[in-house]
Amino acid sequence: MTRLEDLPIRDDLRGRSPYGAPQLDVPVRLNTNENSYPVPDEVVEAIGKAVAAELRDLNRYPDRDALALRADLAAYLGHGLTAEGVWAANGSNEIQQQLLQAFGGPGRVALGFTPAYSMHPLLALGTGTRWVSARRDADFGLSIDDAVTQVREHRPDVIFLCSPNNPTGTALDPAVIAAVLDVAPGMVVVDEAYAEFARPGTVSALAVLPGHPRLVVTRTMSKAFGFAGGRLGYLAADPAVVDAVQLVRLPYHLSALTQAAARAALAHRDTLLGTVAAIMQQRDRIVTELRRRGLRVADSDANFVLYAVGGDQTLAWQAMLDHGVLVRDVGLPGWLRVTAGTPAETDAFLAAIDQIQRAGLSAPQPRPKGT
Repeated sequence: MTRLEDLPIRDDLRGRSPYGAPQLDVPVRLNTNENSYPVPDEVVEAIGKAVAAELRDLNRYPDRDALALRADLAAYLGHGLTAEGVWAANGSNEIQQQLLQAFGGPGRVALGFTPAYSMHPLLALGTGTRWVSARRDADFGLSIDDAVTQVREHRPDVIFLCSPNNPTGTALDPAVIAAVLDVAPGMVVVDEAYAEFARPGTVSALAVLPGHPRLVVTRTMSKAFGFAGGRLGYLAADPAVVDAVQLVRLPYHLSALTQAAARAALAHRDTLLGTVAAIMQQRDRIVTELRRRGLRVADSDANFVLYAVGGDQTLAWQAMLDHGVLVRDVGLPGWLRVTAGTPAETDAFLAAIDQIQRAGLSAPQPRPKGT
């Protein structure tokens, strides 16, 4: 049997592992930030009808520019956007890959402030873009001074800012985005995959788009819309950015079925987004209950919570799994991430935490100011 190592694979890919989280058959799965609530029957019916209407014409290619879908997405986002300033693809990962294909590549640099979304460096690797991991402060924050200093030092062609940040959860101060834009020599990509879960008063980078042609805001329907299986991500930017990514997109990259399903979901957005408030309530409950148990917890504007386990996170992850709860080890020493789901899932998660603490596998950690 041929091994991967026996193939003439690129040297910079040798020894690497693909991105992914365990997909295990467990009672409570809280490791991939999916929306725990199933798609409502009325939306299932609407999506089914929309997809069925496309089936007879599957012998034809889809609209390669997805103009109707882009118009629907622009209407959802608001902020004066039109279809010309919106682009859609198979998940926000593909959007970000296209951005790196257009603005990164060999001889160019992409920078992100870590810990952040671990797919960004892999996308850089795949596009031949050199990756730079810039730092956050000890409580995972990012100050204007730190951000500006590091951008000036590395002069990246593409900068990734996550707001809310994955895996830490906290949204960026808009002043940080503005300061980075002022000094960035290239493109600034704000990944807002979890924007719909942000706490009241949080300002989206969409508000900063006018007058900033090098700013891109990426979003997804996977989280708040509960459309993870549909694979639909999108960006909002100056129309010139859309022109740029069209140079590198694959022909007919977005199937007619995906476009139809996404449009039907958008048409029922009030129903689908009706779970957001309930998920935010569980997120805040998790934060409060973990702190009451003496654990250090990062503030969250997303549908997940990052918490300190008081020791080896790999042992704590296994202990949670042994209690039937799957959380995420993001590779951050001493920390685990849990998705906020239904009240019953939160009950199971907290019960597992209690059992683990009683067994002495997790010790309370002193909490720094503000956490």
